[in-house]
Amino acid sequence: MTNLDTSDTTEEPGPDGYAAARLLLLQEKERPGPPRRAALARLTDDWLAGLFAAAAPPRGTALVAVGGYGRAELSPRSDLDLLLLHDGTADKAAVAALADRIWYPVWDLGLALDHSVRTPAEARATAGEDLKAHLGLLDARTVAGDAGLVAALRTTVLADWRNQAPRRLPELDGLCRERAERAGELQYLLEPDLKEARGGLRDAQVLRAVAASWLADAPREGLDTARRRLLDARDALHLATGRATDRLALQEQDAVAAGLGLLDADTLLREVYEAARTISYAADVTWREVHRVLKARSARPRLRTLLGRGGGAGKPPVERTPLAEGVVEMDGEAVLARSARPERDPVLPLRAAAAAAQSALPVSPHAVRRLAAAAGPLPVPWPAEAREELVTLLGAGEATVPVWEALEAEGIITRLLPDWERVRCRPQRNPVHTWTVDRHLVETAVRASSLTRRVGRPDLLLVAALLHDIGKGWPGDHSVVGETIARDLAARIGFDRTDTAIIATVVRHHLLLVETATRRDLDDPATVQSVATAVGTLGTLELLHALTEADALATGPAAWSSWRASLVADLVKRVAGVLAGEPLPDPEAAAPSAEQERLAIETLRTGEPVLALRTEPVVTEPEGPEPVGVELLIALPDRPGVLPAAAGVLALHRLTVRAADLRAVDLPGDLGPGSVLVLDWRVAAEYGSLPEAARLRADLVRALDGSLDIAARLAEREAAYPRRRGLAAPPPRVTVAAADSRLATVIEVRAQDAPGLLHRIGRALEGAAVRVRSAHVSTLGANAVDTLYVTRPDGSLLPAEEASDLARALEEALR
Repeated sequence: MTNLDTSDTTEEPGPDGYAAARLLLLQEKERPGPPRRAALARLTDDWLAGLFAAAAPPRGTALVAVGGYGRAELSPRSDLDLLLLHDGTADKAAVAALADRIWYPVWDLGLALDHSVRTPAEARATAGEDLKAHLGLLDARTVAGDAGLVAALRTTVLADWRNQAPRRLPELDGLCRERAERAGELQYLLEPDLKEARGGLRDAQVLRAVAASWLADAPREGLDTARRRLLDARDALHLATGRATDRLALQEQDAVAAGLGLLDADTLLREVYEAARTISYAADVTWREVHRVLKARSARPRLRTLLGRGGGAGKPPVERTPLAEGVVEMDGEAVLARSARPERDPVLPLRAAAAAAQSALPVSPHAVRRLAAAAGPLPVPWPAEAREELVTLLGAGEATVPVWEALEAEGIITRLLPDWERVRCRPQRNPVHTWTVDRHLVETAVRASSLTRRVGRPDLLLVAALLHDIGKGWPGDHSVVGETIARDLAARIGFDRTDTAIIATVVRHHLLLVETATRRDLDDPATVQSVATAVGTLGTLELLHALTEADALATGPAAWSSWRASLVADLVKRVAGVLAGEPLPDPEAAAPSAEQERLAIETLRTGEPVLALRTEPVVTEPEGPEPVGVELLIALPDRPGVLPAAAGVLALHRLTVRAADLRAVDLPGDLGPGSVLVLDWRVAAEYGSLPEAARLRADLVRALDGSLDIAARLAEREAAYPRRRGLAAPPPRVTVAAADSRLATVIEVRAQDAPGLLHRIGRALEGAAVRVRSAHVSTLGANAVDTLYVTRPDGSLLPAEEASDLARALEEALR
C-alpha cells in the first residue's frame, strides 16, 4: 500500500477523516490535473485499505480497483469501481460481511459506487459475456489484500482479451459507432459530453484496450495530451457544478474556463475540440488498421488452400496500383510510391490528397507523416499544378473530408494556408450551425462540389466556398475582413488578378442574396438595383447563387428550405434581368390581381373581412417534399389595428408568418366609396394541418371588435409552457436600415423568435403615425429578423430623425 505525503492524508482513520482530507485536497489550487487525480486515488486507496484491514479479511481475498479508478484517474465526483475478489475458499458469509464493511462506509459518504464480489473464474466468465466488464478488468489494480490473486486474474484477462480480439474488437467497434450516433461528435457540439461523445474519454479508453490486444496501435503523438486535457476539463466541471456530470453545458463553461485558468468559454471549447479531434483521428486510423489486419488474417487460410499446403512458402506480393505521380493504392489506402521524393516535390502533398479523395481512399497516416516532415514549402504564388490539385481535392465531394482531416492532423493545411489557423476548431455559438468554422468551410466546399455544373467557373466556386467564412477568426464583420484575407489567399494560391477579385467579391457578399431575399421587398426596384450594383456581372451572380445554397446546406437543416430557395431564385432572376439591361417594373403601377380585386369588392359590399387560402404546389427536395408556403389573402375596410389583429390571430392558430404585403386598393366609384386594405400573407403551419378560413375570419372579426384579447391568450399559452433552463436571450435591437428605398423607410427588428412577435410589433406601431407597407420575416433557430417597410399616412418616407425616434420607441416597447 502506498503512503501519502502529509498534505494527502490525515491521521484520523475513519470516514470523517477521509472526507476532510478529500475536501482539503480538492480545494488546493497548486496541484490540479494529473497530480490531483493521482493524489485523490492514493488517498482513496489508503482509506479503503484501512477499511479492508479493519474488517479482518479472510485469506485469499483482495480489493481491486477497476476502470477509471484502476487507472488512478479519479475526478472529484467520479464513481468508485470496485471488485471484491476471493479465491472461493473462504466462507460465503465471511466474504459478504467483508463486502458490507467496505461498501456501507462508501455509501454513507454519498460517493457513487459500482461494486461486485466475484471469484477469478466468475470475473473471467462475466468478462466473456460483458464487453464493458472486460474493458474495466483490463485496468485492474490491487488496492488491498492478496496481490498475487489480482495479478493472476489480470494476466488471465489480458490473455483472453488478446486471444478473443478477432471477435471482441468488431463488437467493440460497433458499440463505439452506436455511442457516437447517440452522443454526437465532441469536436462540434456546443454542449458536449466529455466522456460519451465521439472523440471523448470513452474513445481514449477504447484506444488503450485496442493497443492491449496487440492487434493494432493508435498514433501516439498528442494522444496523451488530448486525453489529459479532457480529464482536466471534467475535473473543473465537477468542481464548478458539484455534480458527477460529463456534459459541458453552456451555463457552466465560463466557470470551467476560469477553473482551468483559460481566457474565456470560447478558448475552453477550442481546447476541448482540439483534444477531441486528436482522439477521433487516432480512432479512425486505429479502427482502419484493426479491420485491415482482421481481413488479412481471414484471407490467409483461403490463400493457403488455393496455393496448396506448403506450396507457397513466401508471402504473396502486395498489389500497388498507381493513382498519380508518386502516389499508389495499397491495402485500401493511398500511400507514397517507392520512387516518391517529397523533399524534391512540394506539390506532392496536394497531389496525394487529391488522388486519394478522387479515389475515395484514406491517406495512409505514415504517408501523411512523411509528407509533413519531408515536403518542402510551395513557392508563392503556387504553381498551376498545385492550384489544380487543390481544386480537384475540394471537388471530390464527401471523400474530401477524411483526407482533409488527415492533412490537418499533421499540420499540412496550416502550412499551405496560414490563415487557416485562426478558424481551426473555432466554435460557432449560433445553434443553427452544425460545425466549427473550419469544418463548416470544408462542408461548404463539399456541398458546392455538387453544384459545379451550374457555374462557368467551378474552380472559383470551390475556392470561394472554402474561404467564405475565413474572416471569422478576426474581430469585426467577418465578410469585410474575409474579403481581404480571401484576396491574399487567392493570390497566394496562384489565381490572376481578375479571378482574385471575383473570389474576394463573392466572399464579401456571400450573405447578400439570402439576407436580401428574406428581409427585403423584392418588388422595390432599389432592392434589386443595389444587389446588381454589388455583384457586377452575371458570372459573379451565378457563383453567389451556388455558394448561397452550398453555405446554407452546410450550416444545418434550419438554414435552407424550399421557401428560402424560391425567394433567392426570384431575386437572382430579377438581378440577372438588370445585369442584362432589362428595365425594372414600377411596383406603384402594378394593378391588384383579380383575386385581390374580387375580395376587395366582397368586403366593400359586406363591410366585413373576407379571407381566402391558396396552397402552393409542393416542391420536392432531396430531404423530401416541402410546401413552399400558403398564401393567405385578407381584405377588410381600412382601419387602425389591422396588422396586430391579423398577426395575432395567425399566432393563435400556430401559423408562422414568412412575409406580409399590405396595400390599399381603390375601387372604381360605381362600386362604392372608400378604399379597402388587402393583406397578402405567406404563412406556414408550425405543425398539423392548416386551420379553416372561416375560423380565421371569425377570430379576426372578434379581434377587431375587441371581444378577443389576443395578448392575454398568447400570454396564457406562453405561461403554460415553462421556459427551459439556459442562457438568457439578448435584448431586441431595432435599427433603421440603409436600404435606399424610394418606396418606404425600412425598419429592421432583431429579436428572440417567439409566437406573436409580429403581433407585438404591430401593437407597438399602433401609437405611431405610420403605415406599414410590407413586412418580411426571417428566422434562423431562435433568432428572428423582421423587416418593416413603413411610410407616413400619405405614403411619403419618414425623415431621418422621425425614423430614428420610431426605431427607439419600438425597441423600448419590445423590451
